[in-house]
Amino acid sequence: MTLEMEYRNMQRLRGDAYRPRTRHLDAQGQPVYTNRLFLQSSPYLLQHAHNPVDWHPWGDEVFDIAQRLDRPVLLSVGYSTCHWCHVMEEESFEDEEIAVYINENYIPVKVDREERPDVDSIYMIAVQAISGQGGWPMTVWLTPDRQPFYGGTYFPARDGDRGAAVGFFTLLKKIRESYDYRRDLVVQSAGELSRAVGQMLTPAGGDRLPMDGVLERAVASSRTRFDAVNGGVGGAPKFPSSLPVRLLLRHHRRTGDAKSLEMVVLTLEKMAAGGICDQIGGGFHRYATDAGWLVPHFEKMLYDNALLAPAYIEGWQATGNPRLRQVAVNTLEYVAREMTSPQGAFFSATDADSLTPAGRREEGYYFTWTQAELENVLGSEGAQLAAAVYGVRAEGNFEGRSIFFLPRGIDETAKSLGLSVEDLSVALDQINGNLYAHRQERPAPLCDDKILASWNGLMISAFARSGMALEDLTYIQRAERAADFIWDRMVANRRLGRSFKDGTVSGNGFLEDYAFVIAALLDLFEATAEPMWLDRAIALDGTLAERFADSDNGGFFMTADDHEALIAREKPMLDGALPSGNAIAMMNLLRLHGLTLAPAYMERAEKGLRTFSTSIEAHPGAFGEMLMALEYYLHPPCQVVIVVPAGKDPQRFMHRLRTAFLPGSLAMAVSEDRAAGLARQAPLFKGKAAVEGKVTAYVCRNGACRLPATSEEEMMAQF
Repeated sequence: MTLEMEYRNMQRLRGDAYRPRTRHLDAQGQPVYTNRLFLQSSPYLLQHAHNPVDWHPWGDEVFDIAQRLDRPVLLSVGYSTCHWCHVMEEESFEDEEIAVYINENYIPVKVDREERPDVDSIYMIAVQAISGQGGWPMTVWLTPDRQPFYGGTYFPARDGDRGAAVGFFTLLKKIRESYDYRRDLVVQSAGELSRAVGQMLTPAGGDRLPMDGVLERAVASSRTRFDAVNGGVGGAPKFPSSLPVRLLLRHHRRTGDAKSLEMVVLTLEKMAAGGICDQIGGGFHRYATDAGWLVPHFEKMLYDNALLAPAYIEGWQATGNPRLRQVAVNTLEYVAREMTSPQGAFFSATDADSLTPAGRREEGYYFTWTQAELENVLGSEGAQLAAAVYGVRAEGNFEGRSIFFLPRGIDETAKSLGLSVEDLSVALDQINGNLYAHRQERPAPLCDDKILASWNGLMISAFARSGMALEDLTYIQRAERAADFIWDRMVANRRLGRSFKDGTVSGNGFLEDYAFVIAALLDLFEATAEPMWLDRAIALDGTLAERFADSDNGGFFMTADDHEALIAREKPMLDGALPSGNAIAMMNLLRLHGLTLAPAYMERAEKGLRTFSTSIEAHPGAFGEMLMALEYYLHPPCQVVIVVPAGKDPQRFMHRLRTAFLPGSLAMAVSEDRAAGLARQAPLFKGKAAVEGKVTAYVCRNGACRLPATSEEEMMAQF
């Protein structure tokens, strides 16, 4: 079948609802250009399917063509909701003159970083080594054998654009000239860079386990970087993941250190009050461009919200602050309302950009307001109240429009307006509802509706753990429904797929997919006491051990042993926007050991912690999730089994456990029959029975249990 026939078949499959994203349309509104990305399912790749650039998807064929034609490969990596990716597309990849030059001198390749984190990670390390910085869009020049020799991030199209001395078009010509006339130097540079990338992606092993001193040094490092005014790490831009909030909470719980708690509370409160938090619709944007959390890049990523909701839940558990609890609830409700597929799984992201009434695509328009718009929706009195609460001014705070934020606390605002907090809260509920309804009438940012296993794992955990803490069965049921989707549609023969879109699974699962989904399954087992979830977690861990493990040194590679061979096989250890897959995998092994008491789980966890110890010791401040696993190992939490006789209610026991901040502690209520059944796969439950027909709690640590407790006070005292 020819390429043209494949395009026609795909056009029929996509139907009349398909809208090409390009300015190059004929008189009938059909795209002038179509490239191979049109045959892909990735929303990001489809955004570029009608550029005049003759894009190819990543694959062996690309490099075969490059070898045959003796051309370098131009690799462009991004994601569908990336604002600057859209800018570079408009400026360069939609430019016909630039496109012609690319097509005649390069083999252009587009990669969705969310579907191919392995490709993204390798070449991001190379770009950081070349330029000292990274980000998206990422642009890398490769030899036909996949080796990078130059790269950067966003490039303005032409000399002088956006203040750039050398634009992308000039750079394309200079690099092609170097490739043609200084080939030896290019090949030598590419080889050296590739070897350096390989070394950076595989940590040097260690021969001993890290100890408590590493945890203290990590906390000290966080303090030196802390922004005492705005929370988070000092400076701009500001990412929620930059400060290890959950590690600091655990440090406070273990040591009583007040400063760690103060850092957490200030950070959570300032983020929740800033423009990075969607004050009307709930949920968080990806990051703030300023030091005060006010002006975000407006894309909303599933993973950010999946990680922030549990952080706010834990902040509420540690402090009792109802505002933190409400932020978590708002975030979860946003995901349930706007980011959940009809089948119960979770979409990936929404775009930073949206259409204005004039038909222009602008960043943040959907989320921002003018005073005139407020008056139109709310009337004069309501608009004045909204402006006072959300810091709206006539001149705006973002390109003439206003990003909502909370310049003052609700208590202070109510006092300044002469209202009670209760009256102000009632009025705000009505205002927010009206504004949200009006906002829904605007053209919404595009939704990237692919379903990624790893990000869904994070969100399943968020709903399961929040459901336990908030004692909300609806949240746990949402987690179950999504987990069933992943298991039924994305797992075959104990192998997990990476992405689901348009009814099809694409790509092999990576370490993070397995690690995050296993963690989610363990969370669901804890939330429901259903043995099915534990069985599934054990099955996927078996695949991880068989296909991903570094049997010689410990830890796990990012890719399976039968994955496509790249210039390096990464063993990820550092947290980025996502937790390290190895960090979550280490925690999973420790949790599985606590349930099953099988020595192999502990042996694998210890071996993994040893292999990362040299890096952890050298740079403890660069680790967050891995140090949480280390703390779990050094200071094992309690496990509580509550045995419930027929007709008895364990709610008082469970309420005390699940609303308290007891990080890492497992708490499960089961009937005597269920305990006996679970004991076959989880010896933690062995021999657990009700005493004298009463609800009975067993508080255990490291396989040893205290005397059975028949009151919640006695149970809590055993902690």
